[in-house]
This record gives sequence, C-alpha cells and structure tokens, in this order.
Amino acid sequence: MSEPLKRATVYFDPALHRALRMKAAAADRTLSEVINDAVRASLAEDAEDLAAFDERADEPSVAFDTFVRGLRRRGKI
Repeated sequence: MSEPLKRATVYFDPALHRALRMKAAAADRTLSEVINDAVRASLAEDAEDLAAFDERADEPSVAFDTFVRGLRRRGKI
C-alpha cells in the first residue's frame, strides 16, 4: 500500500505557473502530476551525477592548465 499524498504550498513565478498549467492541460494531466514528474526527473539526474562522481573518485586530478595544454597538443582547441 502506498503512502497518501502529501500537500505542500509552493509559490511560482506567474509566468512559470502559467506555463505549467498550459503544459498540464495540453497533456491532459494535473498540475501536481506535471510537477511531481519534473521533481522526480531532477532528483534522478542528481542521483546519476552523484553516481558518476563516485565512479570517478579514484581518478587522478588534473590541473586545468595541464588539461588545456593537452587539448592543444592533441589539436582539439
């Protein structure tokens, strides 16, 4: 059994609120559904970023100027 939905008060910029309402109407969805999906997508992206950082934690650090010199040497910039 899933938990009951929680209510929150969120204040949007008027133009953003209008755009969200239009998006919800165009998709025949509620404003809450559209916002919940957007928040889920943002949190999933954050989780992916954190996983990528963890995967690369053991890679050596490279100074920015060294990195740029390497790009120049390889003709990338």
